[in-house]
Amino acid sequence: MKKMIGFMVILLFFGMLAYYFYPEEKLAADVQIDSLVVLKSKRVLLAYSNSKLLKSYNIALSRQPLGAKEIEGDQKTPEGRYFINDKNPNSAYHKNLGISYPNKADAERAKRLGKPAGGAIKIHGLRNKMGFIGKFHRLTNWTLGCIAVTNPEIDELYRAVKVGTPIQIKP
Repeated sequence: MKKMIGFMVILLFFGMLAYYFYPEEKLAADVQIDSLVVLKSKRVLLAYSNSKLLKSYNIALSRQPLGAKEIEGDQKTPEGRYFINDKNPNSAYHKNLGISYPNKADAERAKRLGKPAGGAIKIHGLRNKMGFIGKFHRLTNWTLGCIAVTNPEIDELYRAVKVGTPIQIKP
């Protein structure tokens, strides 16, 4: 029995190493992404150019991934149509792309609830000095409302996405 448990631990360890180091396909350097779609239920961000899917990114979401963001502090990722409104190379999370949340409907919903809508929703990499976590960050939803990718992935998106690019976030 001890030999079987030892074998399973070794197998798990090497499986984790393979997952961590297995290379993922990269975008070509000259590619320009012109639209993004997030499918929250599948934890995936889709990048398009001229209506052609270029790449699918596995993501981590907010701690409360079900349902649309309604108010500040609800730890939910918004749902709806937005656009990339900012690019920050010096954030606390490697780099980030700002999302134009709240839109008019979001602001009105929060106002009806008598609460602030919140803001500062981003697509970002890992917290500075934590990049070594890599793909393992995807094992749990850990953000406060943002969409998280690995640092190499945010580098790729940061390069290929312009301010003004539409993003649709779906349940």
